[in-house]
Amino acid sequence: MNAALDTVVSATGLRKAYKHNTALDNACFAIAPGRIVGLIGPNGAGKTTALKALLGLTPFEGELRVLGMDPRTQRDALMNDVCFIADVAVLPRWIRVKEAIDFVAGVHPRFDRARCERFLANTKLQPKQRVRELSKGMVVQLHLALVMAIDARILVLDEPTLGLDILYRKEFYQRLLEDYFDEQKTIIITTHQVEEIEHILTDVLFIRDGKIVLDTDMDSVSGRYTELLASADTLQAARELGPIDERSLPFGKTVLLFDGVERSRIAALGETRNPGLADLFVAIMKGTYA
Repeated sequence: MNAALDTVVSATGLRKAYKHNTALDNACFAIAPGRIVGLIGPNGAGKTTALKALLGLTPFEGELRVLGMDPRTQRDALMNDVCFIADVAVLPRWIRVKEAIDFVAGVHPRFDRARCERFLANTKLQPKQRVRELSKGMVVQLHLALVMAIDARILVLDEPTLGLDILYRKEFYQRLLEDYFDEQKTIIITTHQVEEIEHILTDVLFIRDGKIVLDTDMDSVSGRYTELLASADTLQAARELGPIDERSLPFGKTVLLFDGVERSRIAALGETRNPGLADLFVAIMKGTYA
């Protein structure tokens, strides 16, 4: 395997069709090493199918390379360098802390038991406790310890904080940044809570109807997109600049979103700002649920 791959994931013309729908429709994207990528889309957009393709869990058409390997034919070798976590709130309720560690140590060759135990030493978790005896916060700590002790080159997180309250969701992502991520690792996250991961992402992929409709780094988002807060007096002039979306606010204000329009042209018409990722997502996905 080439340790100096320019991309850790390269997908061209990915297609996956079921009987009544197309989950992936000629999807193309590339992910560089040392990035944190948000794969974001509405329900049924193809997110889970794309992750399954990356992990070699579903057949597909097209070309896909993960760490230089084809997930369809080289899955066993690939899984030595990939870790997949879905919903950290789900662990078998009967399992003990020690048994969970033993299990992961037995199935993943890159698991570092000493690192896991160092992480747990800073918590109140005890080896003989069962998951059903733990609070949600303690379950998060256990799952984090298991994940962060795996020296994987790619970490795939599918709705990892589903069912957790905001405090534990924030703790999960903060620990992910502080205790796990480095320039040798790549993290791919799907979530519906866009606002909560926006600050940690380096790149974003928006997927809609099986197609990638936005593929960019977060720095480019702020340079490409601008929101304008327009009053009734400037609204018509703002509309003439070709916004891609607008929404009304109280007191006669309107927020317009522009793509690729020079900010200096927009700024003369009112207050400008960088759009939040959630607002950008809503604008690009409008009509999906129609």
